[in-house]
Amino acid sequence: MAAVLIRPNASEKSRLRLFVVQALVVSLFLTLFVRLWYMQVATGEGYQAAAAEQSVRDVVVQPARGLIVDDVGRPLVANRSSWVVSVDRTLLGKLPEDIRERTLDRLAGVVKVERATIDARMVVCGQSGAEAGSCWNGSPYQPVPVARDVPQQVAVKLLERTEEFPAVLAQQESVRAYPNPFGVNGAHVLGYLSPITGGELEEAEKESDTSVNGASVVGRAGVEKAYDRYLRGTPGYKKVAVDSMGRVLGDSGEVESTPGATLVTSIDAEVQGYVEKQLAQTIQTARGTTDTVTGRRYAADSGAAVVLDAKTGRVVAMASQPTYDPEVWSGGITSKQLERLYSEEAGTPLLSRATQGQFAPGSTWKPMMTAAALSNGYSPETVLACGSGFQVGNRTFKNYESGAYGNITFAKALEVSCNTFFYKIGFDYWQELGSDETDVEAKDPLVSMAKTFGFGKPTGIDLPGEASGRIADRKWKLAYWESMKDYYCKIGKQEGSDFQHRFAREFCVEGSHYRAGDAVNFAIGQGDTVVTPLQLARAYAALSNGGTLYEPRVAKAIVSPDGDLIKELPPVVDKKLPVKQAVLDYIDGALKNVASVGTMAWRLEGFPLDEVTIRAKTGSAEVYGKQSTSWVASYTEDYVVVMMVSQGGTGSGTSGPAIRKIWEKLYGVKGTDVRPGQAAIAGTTPPAELPTFADDGSILPPATSRPKGD
Repeated sequence: MAAVLIRPNASEKSRLRLFVVQALVVSLFLTLFVRLWYMQVATGEGYQAAAAEQSVRDVVVQPARGLIVDDVGRPLVANRSSWVVSVDRTLLGKLPEDIRERTLDRLAGVVKVERATIDARMVVCGQSGAEAGSCWNGSPYQPVPVARDVPQQVAVKLLERTEEFPAVLAQQESVRAYPNPFGVNGAHVLGYLSPITGGELEEAEKESDTSVNGASVVGRAGVEKAYDRYLRGTPGYKKVAVDSMGRVLGDSGEVESTPGATLVTSIDAEVQGYVEKQLAQTIQTARGTTDTVTGRRYAADSGAAVVLDAKTGRVVAMASQPTYDPEVWSGGITSKQLERLYSEEAGTPLLSRATQGQFAPGSTWKPMMTAAALSNGYSPETVLACGSGFQVGNRTFKNYESGAYGNITFAKALEVSCNTFFYKIGFDYWQELGSDETDVEAKDPLVSMAKTFGFGKPTGIDLPGEASGRIADRKWKLAYWESMKDYYCKIGKQEGSDFQHRFAREFCVEGSHYRAGDAVNFAIGQGDTVVTPLQLARAYAALSNGGTLYEPRVAKAIVSPDGDLIKELPPVVDKKLPVKQAVLDYIDGALKNVASVGTMAWRLEGFPLDEVTIRAKTGSAEVYGKQSTSWVASYTEDYVVVMMVSQGGTGSGTSGPAIRKIWEKLYGVKGTDVRPGQAAIAGTTPPAELPTFADDGSILPPATSRPKGD
């Protein structure tokens, strides 16, 4: 029987195809489900570990800090590149302990830094075990620098062998450099930088200040601090992918940083360098000179010198001794170095004697006392005795070396620096207006005039930390007695007949009384009144310019990185002195005589005073228990030059030679000739214009100034 072939019909074919498709779909879902189970369950931990091995991090790109230049554009502070090795504490903490220890040991050997030092630098300040001067005072989430100024070959080695140095970073950063034109130090004027503190960072974040971050450095002194917000620039950022070992796998773009602005100062580098040299040499010479009073060599423990533009109050030069190398702050400072800067044994180098040092002014005080007397009852024709001593009660106040000049005028008293003449002025005002020793409201024209000249308060200079000086008047004496009476009364109750115990007993009972002795001492710049060299310099500038008292300024302008003027900083007038021009002219004439025939004349012998007319006043301030403080304050119609040497001897004897040399430098004096072409500052006065900022980034002197090299 023959077989019969049965063919499926069309509907059966459709059902078959649908079944096949359904089977394929089910198989696909089963495959995906199995794969998903495998990835999430069977091998999930492996994938999680792999994902954890890389992450995206924000890296801060620090901006180049702005330049600080002198009045003709010479850089006083610039920048240089430095290789810095840092440790990422977050990544380091994720490593096994044995790898972590091996990494740090290996790193210490490569960068030549003690392992203990690295450990100390990685401790956040404020945490347990933190060491002042060594701990990290930046953000705890930023990589911590453990070695700076690392040789390039060492940095390259670390970058090439990241597997041996996990969590270790090596990168370039911009740090401060000091070109030192004309040997300029300028540490106290320029200031220094240090890392931002946690508190400062929190404050900045509250104010939405994006110009700083955990790795920022900020100004701590000088113009670096005063103009920090202009100099610091704005940081940039870039995102980088790193693996668990800290190796960079790639980046996803960068927001560029913005460099800081340039600060143009009124400092003239040539004058600054020369003044610093003269001050240092003066102190060195004084230390080799015997004090005829004590029989010992002068201690000459510190000094200061100030040069001002008399017409504007701008600072042309300002030096202080002892000083320090500002480079010591670049790249981090050691605990030993920091300790020396604050050390009294080293002379406290961090203290600026020009703006923070406070000293009795001695006879340099007398021109202001003359202005007070001639404005309150006395006249240029007044004649008083200049004897060898002036009796007040049972005490005789001596003239210098007991000299006597007979009956003289104010002009002659300034010329020969007669103490007893001014003792008489102080005593007469005390007797007439304030003989009630307990009356703190008694008038005193001498005290009032001293305050009018700006003494007893900060000058307002654009530098931080300025001292106020002290006017030891009746109110001050009462306040001092109230604060110290318990201390002295306790000493006074003890047995003893020496000076300390006798003084303590007297102070305990009558320490608040303003006596005639206080008044006569005040009249010659002795006693408890103290001034800063800068205060004295600006007072003499007011004598020079006709009675305008300025707030001294170091900065002249802020200029953008592109050379555009952001802000000009004009001279600031404090006040116009209520002193008649005739009185100022009289004092001016007397101070000319001091330079030509008076106490400063022997130091200016042969100087062309007919062409460069110097006015001067010398001073030798006596301080109990110390050697005399040497002062010379001088001026022309263009400049003021003041020098002070603590425990340095007489005014003209110690400071006189340097004062002369500075004047010679300012005006180009060679012997008896004045050579304007050799003056330190072209045109004999500081340039009013700003330096020229060229398109190629170079800085040129103002058009009115001749170019000068180092």
